[in-house]
Amino acid sequence: MKHLLFLLFPFLLFAQSNYDRAQRFFDDKKYDQAKPLLESLYRSNATNLTIIENLGDIAGYNKDWPEAIAYYKKLKTLKPQESNYYYKYGGASGMYALEVNNFKALGMLDDIKESFEKAIQLDPKHIGARWALVELYIKLPGIVGGSESKAKKYSNELLAISAVDGYLSRGKIEEYFKRYKAAEVAYKKAIIASNNSVESYRKLADLYKNKMNEPAKASALLEQLKK
Repeated sequence: MKHLLFLLFPFLLFAQSNYDRAQRFFDDKKYDQAKPLLESLYRSNATNLTIIENLGDIAGYNKDWPEAIAYYKKLKTLKPQESNYYYKYGGASGMYALEVNNFKALGMLDDIKESFEKAIQLDPKHIGARWALVELYIKLPGIVGGSESKAKKYSNELLAISAVDGYLSRGKIEEYFKRYKAAEVAYKKAIIASNNSVESYRKLADLYKNKMNEPAKASALLEQLKK
């Protein structure tokens, strides 16, 4: 047994070295260098969750949605109680649905919704999945399941978890339906709730500039943000 371990030791060292290099490249967002190393590691260890997730994330970064979906689907199978795997699977599927024909996209909708809902079920405070459902329900036509009331439901849930996300998501809904004064109120509340977050200021400035035709207000707001 000791002799066998001695023979395997150089191989194990080499594998660990490649894993460390791949992870460093991934963490530094050097995905072109990380991917071949991760793929080699995946071929020898097809159940390593970190390797699979990293490959899925790289595929998503490259907008190769079918590949990302395949990796995230495998993650769900290997660890079905991890909420983020369902969230990422739903996100990749949603992005892919935007690229395919309408008939195929319609067939994907239930799977996408169920993935985000499962993420929330597994993690009742999951913010990203609720944001995704807000976006989904306001952008879908009513005939295929779009619903402002359902979008508001998830926005209210966000408000209970994170005030700034709640107000930003409500602003998103109001802005989408061209109720710009109501969106302005929501974004102002987000600024207060977030203690002057950059994102909240930018959302309000964008609303002033591009939707309400008030560029002076947008400029003043951005100047205030700089200070």
